Amino acid sequence: MKSKGRNTRQEIVEKALQLFSVKGYYNTSIGDILEVTGLTKGGLYGHFGSKESIWEGSYDEAVKIWSEIVLKDTRDIEDPLKRLERMVENDMRDYLGNNVLPGGCFFLNMLVELSGQSEKMKNRIWRGFEGFSKLMASCLREAEKKGIIKPGLDHTEISAFFIIVLNGAAALYAATKDPLVWQRTIRQLRIHLEQLRV
Repeated sequence: MKSKGRNTRQEIVEKALQLFSVKGYYNTSIGDILEVTGLTKGGLYGHFGSKESIWEGSYDEAVKIWSEIVLKDTRDIEDPLKRLERMVENDMRDYLGNNVLPGGCFFLNMLVELSGQSEKMKNRIWRGFEGFSKLMASCLREAEKKGIIKPGLDHTEISAFFIIVLNGAAALYAATKDPLVWQRTIRQLRIHLEQLRV
């Protein structure tokens, strides 16, 4: 019985994530979630106490999906700049370019929608962006320690720049669905990384 409950909860999360991705948080109603899951209100609320708690579960699922894609085949790359380059490629080509979620980049969409609406939810998303930025900065610090990049570079600023570029590309790709957006982003960030080398 517990396994069936976990499966139902997971199904709610996955289907709600699809809805939030396309319709946004505020335009997705509990009725929409009931319709795609086939549950009654009692069945839904037996797993989640509110729409926000469903969103929290969907956010966690989105992070899991994104992490599996973006970090794939990166751990064994010795050169930290090549590792960072692979993360960028995975994010742009395999997450964004493969249209993993039908609404585009879930995190960017939610950040824009929830800003000024829900500080708590917006801050949770923003912490995710900061976490990715810190991961990139750690690659740059490692590259400096190994003597791969010029000393004295501001790793935090470079990583913040990458976050801005990646999110700009996500917004443009969502509007155009033109693969040149993410392809050019990969090429330009690769050039930028190579220019950091000693």
